Amino acid sequence: MRRILVNLLLMVLAFTIQTCVFPMIPFLSAAPNLLLILTFSFGFIHGSWAGMLYGLFAGLLSDLFYSGPFGFYMLIFVYIGYVNGICTKYYYEDYITLPLILCVLNELAYNLYMYVFRFLIRGKLNLLYYFREIMVPEILFSVVTTLFIYRLFLFTSRRLEEMEKRRDTTIV
Repeated sequence: MRRILVNLLLMVLAFTIQTCVFPMIPFLSAAPNLLLILTFSFGFIHGSWAGMLYGLFAGLLSDLFYSGPFGFYMLIFVYIGYVNGICTKYYYEDYITLPLILCVLNELAYNLYMYVFRFLIRGKLNLLYYFREIMVPEILFSVVTTLFIYRLFLFTSRRLEEMEKRRDTTIV
């Protein structure tokens, strides 16, 4: 129960920072997508089901806040959580290399999804401009942010697991 509350608090905090604080910083041309970082981090740490669940809630928050068809963001976040949960079987979570590579790939997939369904459908065909002006800065900011935030998520997750194990052993 404690893990659910802490993770829900982290998600609401990440969403609040992403939507309220980052747009107010004048020197940022693009902001890191904290909900995406949270979704793929927890998917990578806990597995596919947890990644899909976090993706569902992150997508729900995004769908409720941003305009458009309901489920638009939820679809990409659930998919990202599932795919990153598969990677937990093949790589040890303490090393930072795979989470950084996953961050780049997830940001690329997310931004291409946004390009196709938000811009390409409306006839805006300048992919090179979108890549250069929007995708690359957001990917760079997200990778730098992942360097710091992934360790925080991993530490929080392990601390909660230790607390649950201690609680379970004292009850028995």
